[in-house]
Amino acid sequence: MRLASFYHAGRASWGTVNGDAVFDAGAVLSSTLPTLKSLLATEHYAVLPGALREAPRVPLTEIRWLPVVPLPGKIICVGVNYEEHRQETGRAAVAYPTLFARYASSQTGHRQNITQPKSSIELDFEGELAVIIGRAGRYIKKSDAMAHIAGFACYNDVTVRDFQRHTSQFTPGKNFDGTGAFGPWMVTPDEMGVIGPQRLQTRLNGQVVQQAQLDQMIFDIPAQIEYISMFTQLEPGDVIVTGTPGGVGARRTPPLWMKPGDVVEVEIENVGVLRNQVIAEV
Repeated sequence: MRLASFYHAGRASWGTVNGDAVFDAGAVLSSTLPTLKSLLATEHYAVLPGALREAPRVPLTEIRWLPVVPLPGKIICVGVNYEEHRQETGRAAVAYPTLFARYASSQTGHRQNITQPKSSIELDFEGELAVIIGRAGRYIKKSDAMAHIAGFACYNDVTVRDFQRHTSQFTPGKNFDGTGAFGPWMVTPDEMGVIGPQRLQTRLNGQVVQQAQLDQMIFDIPAQIEYISMFTQLEPGDVIVTGTPGGVGARRTPPLWMKPGDVVEVEIENVGVLRNQVIAEV
């Protein structure tokens, strides 16, 4: 199943994507489950078949895509989590995941704009797999971790590199408005299959700039969930952005920065293609 958040007919909603249309479940369940996050929090998936029979069918051409979870309680990103990327950054191997946070206000949806800020031209792509939490938990064991996942999506953890490098802390460079692209939808674990062989690919104006398999992560998804849940309660709708492969623009010679007019795509097998255009901040 593919679940998406979107804006249509003057309101935010959510539903299931099938072919060239979305079935607007939010229109039917607005009083009880008005958002995708509320569905995840209650796990009332049993109501979906009946709601979808009544849900209006809306062509995808008529919606504005929102981030899969527009207002997650937490967005926790894992840095330097592919060996090729670790080597290109010159960072030492570590025993624990490198983590930083994104704000919900920094996100944008599929086919929406990524904004190059006025204060920098060092706008870099980072194609990643996002994990959406579906079941709350603290001190989750690796062996139980996958049961806490509601689904998976594409993410572009776009980074303003000079602001990232101002100090040893990543926060400013990772939180400019309109930089965290999240979409187009969430696929449920049954569609994703066993995590590992799926290819992750980032393309800039049609040229492949990053490529890896998901099983090349240094810290796999169960290890990430176990570690993160040691220090914070994971809640339904929380998002873990699992790291980017090598090939980022900052580590090329010369650097390859995104610029207004560019089109960037993140594709993950069994998930979909996240597509955004870059614009200049006004």
